[in-house]
Amino acid sequence: MKYSFWMLILSMMVFTTSCSSDNEIEVVFDDSDFEVTDWTDATHSKGADPDFDEVFQDDVVKRLDLVITEDRWQTMLDDMTNTFGSLGSGGRSGLLDTDDNPIFVPGEVYYNGKQWYKVGLRFKGNSSLQTTWGAGILKLSFKLDFDEFEDEYPQIDNQRFYGFKKLSLKNNYDDASMLREKAAGDVFRNAGLAAPHTAFYTVYVDHGDGPEYFGLYTLVEEVDDTVIETQFSDDNGNLYKPDGDGASFALGTFDEDEFEKKTNEDEADWSDIQNLFSVLHDDTRTSDPATWRAELDAIFDTDVFLKYLAVNTVIQNWDTYGLMTHNYFLYNNPETGLLTWIPWDNNEALQTGKREGALALDFSGLSASEWPLIGYLYADPTYKAIYESYMKDVVAGPFEVNYMQSLYNEYEVLVEPYATSERTGYTFLSSSASFYSAIEALKSHVVQRDFLVENYF
Repeated sequence: MKYSFWMLILSMMVFTTSCSSDNEIEVVFDDSDFEVTDWTDATHSKGADPDFDEVFQDDVVKRLDLVITEDRWQTMLDDMTNTFGSLGSGGRSGLLDTDDNPIFVPGEVYYNGKQWYKVGLRFKGNSSLQTTWGAGILKLSFKLDFDEFEDEYPQIDNQRFYGFKKLSLKNNYDDASMLREKAAGDVFRNAGLAAPHTAFYTVYVDHGDGPEYFGLYTLVEEVDDTVIETQFSDDNGNLYKPDGDGASFALGTFDEDEFEKKTNEDEADWSDIQNLFSVLHDDTRTSDPATWRAELDAIFDTDVFLKYLAVNTVIQNWDTYGLMTHNYFLYNNPETGLLTWIPWDNNEALQTGKREGALALDFSGLSASEWPLIGYLYADPTYKAIYESYMKDVVAGPFEVNYMQSLYNEYEVLVEPYATSERTGYTFLSSSASFYSAIEALKSHVVQRDFLVENYF
């Protein structure tokens, strides 16, 4: 393959690493003498519109090859070891709470006979990353940033992958079906919500000994890249990725650090989030509900949130708001001036889930004061009626039984040869049989959820 030539060239170039006094690994580069011979406007330039038809096809499994020099691969592994302990050791005691991402290194990406140069590559994830690493599984998720190293390599200034700057390769962690990330994303998007596109890809990694099959992945569009660029009329608003106690919106928990800005980072202004806290907890909620709703509707897209909530609760997605203080974005849409909810990270969806399971359709057992965006809105008769109407829409449309079972059948046929051929040490499957049984569980799940929605009313 073409990348073998480039691997030879890269292996002859100088690469060094150094460790600072606090044991952080630093990457030093001396391999900037190259030409971008595969560069075209349509495939590599910032001026190209995102090509969703090319990158996010639903009916084919495509292939990505990542080529990383042996030294740089070792740097990535050393960085993981420094943070989480040695591969396969079970990790450090408990899950480490860290805000530090794994280190980026430059590598080559090959797709359909073309090369993308010095792409920023790193491992990604939180608990899934730590757990996978601790279990000794190298099927790790990757973040790709195509111009991360443009300062070091001017040749790749504003490099894009068919119009995309950033992409995530999700490893389908703890999902024997390998369909949940994609199928749940399909449901959100088919419900008319702003949500990332997804597609199936096989990933091969060459870190010095030729390409190795790392398994079947789900490629996911990045919210702070093309989701807000293409699914909103204006991408200049504040985008937040909340995580931490404040992300529950419980009274008195607001903390700027827990509402990470992904846009407008240099503007130290969280007033839109603070306003949401203030209105949400205003006394008019109980003394004058109509005024409270009007003020809330003026700053928060309650209709989008209630539709999201209906989808999320019907399909069962426990690893997000209502049980966990992460896995969603908030975008202050300049067109409306409203903070708008965007779902993220759905590999744990479409199942009852962990930590005592996903929320009930009527949110019984939920502490409204701990999760007020759900508890306070559901307690309001007007908002509750909207939520219930959307529940009916979900099971009649994007999560309708026959439609979903047909979709599961199509995806099963599509990915089966790639899923069942994953290798020991690069898979979450205990056997091929676990893949097939997981698909059957998904088919049963949609029937059960439809029954429960019908009996809710």
